[in-house]
Amino acid sequence: MSNKKKRVRSQRKNEITKGIFNVLEKEPNKSLNYKQIASKLGITETQDRNLLIKRLGQLKATNRILESERGRYKKKPSVHTCFTGKVDLTTSGNAYILIDELEDDVFVPYNKLNRAFHGDLVEVFMKPKRNGRKMEGEISKVLERKKDTFVGIVDKQKTFAFVRPTDTRMYTDIFVPLEKLKKAKDGEKVLVRLGNWPEDADSPYGEVVDILGKPGEHQTEIHSILAEYGLPYEFPYEVEQFAKTLDTSITKPEISKRRDMREVLTFTIDPKDAKDFDDALSFRILESGNYEIGIHIADVSHYLEPNTILDEEAYNRATSVYLVDRVVPMLPEILSNMACSLRPHEEKYTFSAVFEIDDDAQIHDQWFGRTVINSDERFAYEEAQHIIETKKPHIPEEISIREKPYEVSKEVVKAILSLDSLAKKMRRARMDAGAISFDKIEVRFNLTEQNEPESVYFKEAKDANKLIEEFMLLANRKVAQFIGKKKKTFVYRVHDEPDEEKLIALNGVISRFGHSINLKDKKSINSSLNQLLEDVKGQKEQNLVDTLAIRSMSKAIYTTENIGHYGLGFDYYTHFTSPIRRYPDVMVHRLLQHYLDGGKPPKSIVYEEKCKHSSDMEILASSAERDSIKYMQIKFMEDHRDQKFLGVISGVTEWGIYVEIIENKCEGMIRIRDLKDDYYIFDERQYAIVGERFKRVYQLGDEVYVMVKDTDLIKRHLDFSLVGKKE
Repeated sequence: MSNKKKRVRSQRKNEITKGIFNVLEKEPNKSLNYKQIASKLGITETQDRNLLIKRLGQLKATNRILESERGRYKKKPSVHTCFTGKVDLTTSGNAYILIDELEDDVFVPYNKLNRAFHGDLVEVFMKPKRNGRKMEGEISKVLERKKDTFVGIVDKQKTFAFVRPTDTRMYTDIFVPLEKLKKAKDGEKVLVRLGNWPEDADSPYGEVVDILGKPGEHQTEIHSILAEYGLPYEFPYEVEQFAKTLDTSITKPEISKRRDMREVLTFTIDPKDAKDFDDALSFRILESGNYEIGIHIADVSHYLEPNTILDEEAYNRATSVYLVDRVVPMLPEILSNMACSLRPHEEKYTFSAVFEIDDDAQIHDQWFGRTVINSDERFAYEEAQHIIETKKPHIPEEISIREKPYEVSKEVVKAILSLDSLAKKMRRARMDAGAISFDKIEVRFNLTEQNEPESVYFKEAKDANKLIEEFMLLANRKVAQFIGKKKKTFVYRVHDEPDEEKLIALNGVISRFGHSINLKDKKSINSSLNQLLEDVKGQKEQNLVDTLAIRSMSKAIYTTENIGHYGLGFDYYTHFTSPIRRYPDVMVHRLLQHYLDGGKPPKSIVYEEKCKHSSDMEILASSAERDSIKYMQIKFMEDHRDQKFLGVISGVTEWGIYVEIIENKCEGMIRIRDLKDDYYIFDERQYAIVGERFKRVYQLGDEVYVMVKDTDLIKRHLDFSLVGKKE
């Protein structure tokens, strides 16, 4: 079955959901079984019928339809037209309600929110459309709060206090009695838990659960970012203690159950400041002349047993969080940096994918299972890159992580050069098959011991990075293929096709720079996207175009329903290679071993729920990472107030233009109200603001000179003043 057909089948999920509501709406007084509903929807295929049954069960469980008698369903009766959806609150105070079964979002004005907050699950009462106006509603009930804790600043009075939330979408203060202030002082940043909201009260009641510190201080702001997303910054005491009781020794009985690869040349290649090493490569030449290449991954599942408090904590976190100055790990340090870290000259338990590969990067054989290894060397990317570029064993002092010149063996040099050659062939084959090459610039900071930003640098993927990437992709793809072709319950990493409307919008933006995308068919889109990404490398618009191109893509998620990975061009893909920092990889290891042992497929609905949780936590973690980078950019720009910078207009809105500085990628806003030379109007069609009197235009992609006008570390705002347009 082609990848496209599988995508179409997956997209049926939303169509079937809408179809269920349409059928039951048309016959509100009838109770229908799944066969009758399937008939009315024209569903004949087994997979679609199973999906229909599954959705009926889910809709009944969430009280969105009624099961009037066993196996028969009907519309939930209501006096008014009511729907359930999630609140998307805007900074203006109004909201849109996102409803699965409706194509359009429902607009709710600020005075009809009925105490709902951003992200809440609500019941919304629909008003009939009038005079072609947009669909409008009124929230009738908050069904479930998205979160019950908020970061804010204490405003302490004599007999009570308020906490003013720092989230601009939170439209109310929280009233806190003095006895529930937890000794927080006036002006301190705190985490407050929402309590009840009496009918006659203007503000909800709450209690302080954590004092974060003085606003603007580094630790306070980093902890605030984590707290805003409900992410922990330390492990509970009992979890740390449980981890310390684990037996992390390497034993003969356990080794006897594994493939022993301790004598095979093995090494790791990681960032120079890495603390955990969760993947290693082994290399040897077989008698046939082919290569045996092992991708060895820390066997986290050996230590992380289901239904323990350690496993529960890892699942709740679902991912490590990489902030600008620290890593908040998914696992306690005794595992992440010690027992599961594939450190050199230490025996370690691993889960491996071992391949026999020829000189043309063709796979002749594969094996998956538990192993034991002993890594011979630890390399930083810079060291491996030096070997690739010079083809020599000498690593000079200036790039050596050993802080002195270093000589590697000829065997290691041959291994790295051979792996590099194979990786380049695999990458070329991926590109030819339609993969898209996203090499977006990543902003990094050189920090002082006090976490002050000294300078900005950009993380660049070179051959050594791509070597590791290709072999990780190989392991992920082949593990997914191994299980996927057997049609068993599994955890996939999927990426849907891009939205055509977003691609058309992207074309409109990049045409400003003389670029275009051919939207004729999938092959043309992929080919022209790759050409675009290549053409903008080193150009002023690179980061803008890279960002917009990524935004035009669908989001990659975890799911049990495989539709392939569009961006990578794979029919099967999973995450197998980073169980120290990603919980889905732990699930993949457990399922793979379960099937290798001859186990029967578990219920997919259980794993689908875990996949959704993992996808949600990944989004929170990446949002926290972005916020931490934004915070550090503002901190960096505080010391450059008197400096003029050249930037590119990276966004245009009705309230201002965003400018990204070319030399350091820091982005700030020039507010329209600060432009005194004319009255400017937002032109959405041109991605521009236009002066009413003098017709001066500031358009997306224009180069302008700016200076820092204002920095706000607490709200994470950076404002620029406009110096002038580059002529």
